[in-house]
Amino acid sequence: MLTQEQLLGLDDRHLVAVDDQWLEGRTAVAWQRLKADAADAGFQLGLCSGWRPFHRQLAIFNGKAQGERALQNRAGQACDVRTMSDADILDAILAWSALPGASRHHWGTDLDWFDAGRLTREQLKLEPWEYQSGGPCFELAQWMEANLARHGFFRPYREPLGGVAPEPWHLSFAPVAEDALSRFDANALERLLEQESLALKDTVLSQLPGLVERYCFRISTP
Repeated sequence: MLTQEQLLGLDDRHLVAVDDQWLEGRTAVAWQRLKADAADAGFQLGLCSGWRPFHRQLAIFNGKAQGERALQNRAGQACDVRTMSDADILDAILAWSALPGASRHHWGTDLDWFDAGRLTREQLKLEPWEYQSGGPCFELAQWMEANLARHGFFRPYREPLGGVAPEPWHLSFAPVAEDALSRFDANALERLLEQESLALKDTVLSQLPGLVERYCFRISTP
């Protein structure tokens, strides 16, 4: 059972090293089994992102909000924060990047994968077309769809539900992640964000309960 500090990305004592990343211990075991199964099928399953700490997520969020990082809207179109309202900036960020403290990557149960036999981690862009027909990860994506569940994984962002945009690369280890989500404390998140140098802080805090419902709980189920 993860602690509130671990749910918020503030504690890494539940993690183990795997493939140059960090994952929650039970998730790491399941990942290695999935990876071996993929290898038997002729694929090289790569891990490009595992656990992400709170302050790393904070840097990503602030960089996008302040125009220091590339920002795309839900349609995948480039945005310019200088011409956008705070509400529109927030919506564009949260379509693809979680609010600090509310990322499933904080738990160590969630990860992003790619076909390491077709491209390198540096070449990967983590864009939907890479996992669609004609993309370098498409064949492995088809195999993954048929084999994820028996290893305990599912895709929380499988379909457009009005929260996070569909992410074919994002996997979650259900046996641990479902419990983590059930115990996620929005009040603890609010207290944490109040203390941090968060861009768009007033906008975020004024609508935090709705943001948590939309971007944390509105997911595709296993």
